[in-house]
Amino acid sequence: MAIKIAIYEDDINFRQPLRELIQMENDLELVGAFEDCLEIEKQVTELQPDVVLMDIELPHINGIAATKLLRAKNSKAEVLILTSFEDNQQVFAAILAGARGYIVKGEENTKIVDAIKQIIAGGAPMTPSIARKVLEFFASPTHKYEVDKLTPREFEILKLLKDGYSYKMIAANTFVELSTVQSHIKNIYKKLEVHSAPEAFKKIFKS
Repeated sequence: MAIKIAIYEDDINFRQPLRELIQMENDLELVGAFEDCLEIEKQVTELQPDVVLMDIELPHINGIAATKLLRAKNSKAEVLILTSFEDNQQVFAAILAGARGYIVKGEENTKIVDAIKQIIAGGAPMTPSIARKVLEFFASPTHKYEVDKLTPREFEILKLLKDGYSYKMIAANTFVELSTVQSHIKNIYKKLEVHSAPEAFKKIFKS
């Protein structure tokens, strides 16, 4: 059975070749290609893609927020990020949002196809430079020990706080109540044995 693919990419100069690539593969089936994520919940529910190829910089709703929406709905669709961004902030935000792979635009077509198949097989494909960033982030044993104290949600909230998000912005971004964010941050400080955000950042994030 062919793997069903949906594309979310606003640049037609990338979206069209990507469409053609998917349509050339006998074991892949293109079920939709869209320039924004305004109706992604409805589209994914109706089209039932196995893999969503997602750009990050999209109009109205960016790819990271759209990925969170799909995870919040418990969609079976796996998200493969296809973007030009390689900075740590976008990489970790995408992974924390629930993306299963991260490929930088410019990779050979065969690698994109292979990444789709890896995701279906249970893998987490990444461009080598991205995989290295992830490995380096957890390279320090002491650092890993501190990170392991936090739940994935707590880590996500602390990362957003470090990136300059207010408590209200974090609540909106993670689809929880403001009081829940405040409770998470209180728990983070307790687990890390710190009394402020800068102290928590120092323990968890490399400068």
